[in-house]
Amino acid sequence: MKVLVTDPIADAGLDRLREAGHEVETAYDVEGDALLDAVSDANALIVRSGTEVTEEVLSAAPELVIVGRAGIGVDNIDIDAATDHGVIVANAPEGNVRAAAEHTVAMAFATARSIPQAHDRMKDGEWAKGEFLGTEVNNKTLGVVGFGRVGQEVAKRLGNLGMDIVTFDPYISEDRAKQFGAELVDDLDDCLDAADFVTIHTPLTPETENMIGEEELAQLEGGYVVNCARGGIIDEPALAEAVEDGVLKGAALDVFGEEPLPEDSPLLDVENVILTPHLGASTEAAQENVATSTADQVVAAFDHQPVANALNAPSLDRATFERVEPYLELASTAGRIAVQLFGSHMSSVEVTYAGDIAEEDVEYVTASALEGVFAPSDIQVNAVNAPQIAERRGIDVTESKKSSAEDYQSLITVTVSDGEESVSVCGTQFGGEESRIVRIDDHRIEAVPHGHMLVVRNKDELGTIGFIGTVLGDAEINIAGMFNGRETIGGEALSVYNLDSQPGRDIIDRLNGDDRIIETTYVALDD
Repeated sequence: MKVLVTDPIADAGLDRLREAGHEVETAYDVEGDALLDAVSDANALIVRSGTEVTEEVLSAAPELVIVGRAGIGVDNIDIDAATDHGVIVANAPEGNVRAAAEHTVAMAFATARSIPQAHDRMKDGEWAKGEFLGTEVNNKTLGVVGFGRVGQEVAKRLGNLGMDIVTFDPYISEDRAKQFGAELVDDLDDCLDAADFVTIHTPLTPETENMIGEEELAQLEGGYVVNCARGGIIDEPALAEAVEDGVLKGAALDVFGEEPLPEDSPLLDVENVILTPHLGASTEAAQENVATSTADQVVAAFDHQPVANALNAPSLDRATFERVEPYLELASTAGRIAVQLFGSHMSSVEVTYAGDIAEEDVEYVTASALEGVFAPSDIQVNAVNAPQIAERRGIDVTESKKSSAEDYQSLITVTVSDGEESVSVCGTQFGGEESRIVRIDDHRIEAVPHGHMLVVRNKDELGTIGFIGTVLGDAEINIAGMFNGRETIGGEALSVYNLDSQPGRDIIDRLNGDDRIIETTYVALDD
């Protein structure tokens, strides 16, 4: 098979492909018509960020089986077009884990001991020994915001150096945190209050953007902040001000909201803010790891084996896939709703199949459910790697099947639990294409899962639904659809509202302030 490599990768990856018996052709910096010509007979294409893999490129490559991205980001690859062409897209999200963790540790020490500042003074001919009084990490508390692979590696290393570890991550189990000697706390405030040092290890999402601002930084008074994950999570002007004013002793950043960092950034003017130009993955080992990982996935695709980090490919035969395909989005949607309604640390996910779907190979459907469950926490999650994420995070995943589906042809129920409390969301397919949520816990409904959803648990009393509509109307939020269910007359009811726009926190608070409202939860289903 022919592998075309259009961006430089480590020789170890090229060697791995050749050792497997494949032809490797390098064509660096090729673009335009030359790229279309080069890819015309390729069976695999390996790129980094320099090559745009567009619909035009994919159309010019009728023999293409897989596009391998030697790194994490795939913004330069049209994944939808690749799927339409039957081309697998795979990346290498874990090749730089150790490098990123080590850089985080290095930045923590650099800010704690003012190493770059002291170095600069020495280079300027000053012996400023008395001006730098550092902080030891021993017997200090490290707050880890986001406890995925990198966060776990950082906790392992700094925990071995005498630090106590607390972590905030709604998508990690308490048992998993304990395996790394970490205490799992319920919210970000608890993590910041306990910490002397805070390291950031979350993806940049609408929920995490500017997650740490002026108020959060004030909670860390006298401490240090390190971010080698994603820019935009920390409010950079607020951080600069907090360090300049002495609220924080120091900070170290490798990533920024805008890269390269603008010349007018306030971070550049603060002595105790240490900056590096996105070096987290810049080690020889990391570059070799992403190259060999990408090569291994190309070889697996050629051998018709599962591609571990595929972003768009099912590991099922075509006939089975066609039968279960209508249920993939339903399972993912049920998972998204369940985890947002649960809103706590989960330790298990159960997917129950009833009716016709229970007779199928549902492994990929379960993976799609997990994709939905983890979607709010990990931008790289997909139906192929979701089971691996569950395993790494200590989440028990179970499947169960039963032949009866009540009044439906097939039902899928996703239940998330912490061992004591749980939330179940049950859905079905109407006409093979229209998804419906037909039950939330014990409440029967028939809701269309789409866009902005508001789920309200309330007492079954006169005027309650009217009150909800009035609050939304006063806020100029239009109700596109409404679905209501109750257990008994005068008991607890549950309503689902499809909204044209997202309700603000003040709207949620106003609803929850009424004695008739038990709980109001906003659920986001759009990308």
